[in-house]
Amino acid sequence: MINFIPIFPLNIVVYPGEQLNLHIFEPRYQQLIRECLESGKPFGIPTVINNKLEEFGTLVQVESVVKEYEGGEMDIVTKGVKVFRVLEVIREVPGKLYLGAIVEYPDNDRTTVREKMSKVMVMIRELHRLLNVTKTFKKEDDELLSYDVAHHAGLSLQEEYEMLLLLREDQRQEYLRRHLNKIIPFLAEMESLKEKIKLNGHFRNLGGLDFEWEAKK
Repeated sequence: MINFIPIFPLNIVVYPGEQLNLHIFEPRYQQLIRECLESGKPFGIPTVINNKLEEFGTLVQVESVVKEYEGGEMDIVTKGVKVFRVLEVIREVPGKLYLGAIVEYPDNDRTTVREKMSKVMVMIRELHRLLNVTKTFKKEDDELLSYDVAHHAGLSLQEEYEMLLLLREDQRQEYLRRHLNKIIPFLAEMESLKEKIKLNGHFRNLGGLDFEWEAKK
C-alpha cells in the first residue's frame, strides 16, 4: 500500500510497538497532532541522522494527551505501528505548516526464533550488569521481540537505524546478538581494568610465587 502521511522528522529511531512520549511545542507540529487527534489518523516519524532525512521511519498513533499548556503545547503518548519507506517528501502541503510524505509499507516478518531471543536476553542482562543498570521489561521473556529490547542493547543511533532496515525478526535478533557479542567482552575488560585501578595505593594480600630460575653463565 502507498499513501500520504504527515511527518514529524526526529533524530531518533522508533520501533513498532514502542511507546514514545513527546512534548509538542512547535506550531507546525501542534497543528499536525491536533489534526491527528481529530481524525484518529497516525503520522510518521522518519529518522534524521546528521541532519539528513533517512529513507525509513515508523508510523505512530497518538494514544493520549497527558497535558495541554496555555500556549498550545502538549505532552502526548504515542505508539509505534509499522515501518514505512519514504518514496517522496512533500515539503509544501496546501494549508499546512508541517511536511508530508508519500510512503509505502514493506512486509515485516515478526516471527521470533525463541531460542535465539533467549540468548539475546542473557547477553542484554549481562550488559546491564556490567553497566550497573537495572531494567525491567513490560513483557515476559518468552513474549519479547527484538523491537522491545533494541533501545536497551547499547546501540548507537546509526545502529538502531540499521536494525530498523531489517524486515525479518530472525535478522534483527542476529544483529543484536552480534552487537552484544562484540561489546560485552570489551566492557568486561574495562570492568577488570577499573578493579585493578582501584587496588593501586592499597595494601594487597599477595602470596609469594614459586618459580624456577637459572642464572645465565
